[in-house]
Amino acid sequence: MAIENVISRAIVQNFSTKFQENLIVDAAIVGGGPSGLVAAKYLADAGFRAAVFERKLAPGGGTWGGGMLFNEVVVQQDALGILDDFKIDYAEINDAPGYYTLDSVEMASGLIFGAMKAGAKIFNSVSVEDIVFKDRQVAGLVINWTPVERLAMHVDPLTVMAAAVLDGTGHPSEIMQLAINKAGVKLDTETGGILGEKPMWADKGEVSTVANTLEYYPGLFASGMAANNVRGGYRMGPIFGGMLMSGKKAAGLIAAKLSKP
Repeated sequence: MAIENVISRAIVQNFSTKFQENLIVDAAIVGGGPSGLVAAKYLADAGFRAAVFERKLAPGGGTWGGGMLFNEVVVQQDALGILDDFKIDYAEINDAPGYYTLDSVEMASGLIFGAMKAGAKIFNSVSVEDIVFKDRQVAGLVINWTPVERLAMHVDPLTVMAAAVLDGTGHPSEIMQLAINKAGVKLDTETGGILGEKPMWADKGEVSTVANTLEYYPGLFASGMAANNVRGGYRMGPIFGGMLMSGKKAAGLIAAKLSKP
């Protein structure tokens, strides 16, 4: 067999196997940003099958560019244990005790590597166009290739079934919006809908990002900026400790739910 055929067959066969093994998962995570990747690692560490579906070619969310393309970001002391778990380096800011700076490229790549080495799977260039809704709970995702979505091609999607779905889509809270628009669900918020993100207030936003990481409807969770948008939290900019801690909290909430008899 020609080496060209060997290469092509290996790619098709191995991807097909990986994809089939993740058509039914414990946790389907939408968005490969920092909170989603952290959640994926800790869920995989706990023995759950976790798969991340990322619309863009490169997972990592808004981490790569740092602040305004200065590829550095900041975390606070409470999140250092998570960075240690991922083996990501950091350095304390001299005039701001308790706050640390780190390379955004190392952080993004480290989170991706750590999640995959824990056993989570990442499917990039995959968009979520709908949810699976059964027995009054969110039960999975409807997915298609991002190029198909962007070219508006008439190509039917496939489905991924999941015991839990985590909305890690960032500021738009796309999965929550789908649940409201398509299934008519009432979220666990003051209005039953999405309250909307408030303007920047970094320290308040860091706290609310974690506090707002919750199950908002049976089977549907939110983390990171998606959670802040749903419950009306403040924006925080290029400080990422709250995002990391949100991902870890989300993993704990999902693990606790899936572990119940």
